[in-house]
Amino acid sequence: MQKPRIPTLLAASALALLAACGGNYAPRTDASGNAPGELPESHPEYMGKNRSTIWDIFKPSRDENVVSVNRYIWHASLDVLSFLPIQSVDPFTGVIVTGYGTPPGGGRAYRATVLIDDPALEARSLKLSLQDRNGRPVSTATQRAVEDAILARARQLRGGDAEL
Repeated sequence: MQKPRIPTLLAASALALLAACGGNYAPRTDASGNAPGELPESHPEYMGKNRSTIWDIFKPSRDENVVSVNRYIWHASLDVLSFLPIQSVDPFTGVIVTGYGTPPGGGRAYRATVLIDDPALEARSLKLSLQDRNGRPVSTATQRAVEDAILARARQLRGGDAEL
């Protein structure tokens, strides 16, 4: 009698295991429609609620409180308003809040709040509020000049990136 060869035995075993995995298997479900051991969708640890594949777990979730911010306007705002002390910045919502500061060569102190609420490099993406030391808004001409300086600097930064 001849001994069976090991590769033949391995191939036969692999085929037997593969055949055992197939078939029409319908999992049992309980009264709520869940398979045994499966968490119901109402359970706080249920992760498959809005997921379609295993790879969706690694995708960043879209938070409605996060705004797409134009990076050129963001950096330009920080550059142009660099004479003002920063009180808070939030790149996820696009808000920059400064304290009072005096511009170079100026005599009045100003405070600024910047909101960047659009990823486009356009004037509509930038919302600027300037106040003097008494809390009054500055003139429209002054505010427009600062907005124009921020947008000009943003275009300059974008142009510098295009040359690379």
